[in-house]
Amino acid sequence: MTTTQAAAAVPAANTGQGTGGAGGTKQSASGTTTVGRGATGASEPAATRGRTSIADTVVVKIAGMAAREIPGVHDMGGGLSRTIGAVRDRVPGGRPNVGRGVKVEVGERQTAIDLDLVVEYGVAITDVAHDVRENVIAAVERTTGLEVVEVNVTVNDVHLPEDDDEAAPTETRVA
Repeated sequence: MTTTQAAAAVPAANTGQGTGGAGGTKQSASGTTTVGRGATGASEPAATRGRTSIADTVVVKIAGMAAREIPGVHDMGGGLSRTIGAVRDRVPGGRPNVGRGVKVEVGERQTAIDLDLVVEYGVAITDVAHDVRENVIAAVERTTGLEVVEVNVTVNDVHLPEDDDEAAPTETRVA
């Protein structure tokens, strides 16, 4: 996946030095995108003093939560990551990983997102993918201010109703 980025007069590394003027973004090597570098000085409006940085993991979590909100999405991630996630979820004190199945690429002003989904049997996959795409774009753009250039959805499994039955304990023949 590639993200088109406009050339800017901003250094590639996040040095923490602002050049004045509101607006603009930059990305550091640590996976943090600076959005809205503000001017400094007491004469500037309060809302523009300083800068805002958004870590890549923030975009991952927002996209993961937005995708899971859509009816028909059973789970996210590939087979191995779901297996590891199921073990992790059962560990006392463990928290579910909302970023499982989400990969992002964040540029200066744009982001591209890849999602791996498991859908429920019987739903229209194209409709679910469309709804997921719309919800993820709206959530990420509203929350971060970054433009989402693409959301690639990969459906790598279908959850069947009998998959839940296997998890239920079976009756034993002996007492």
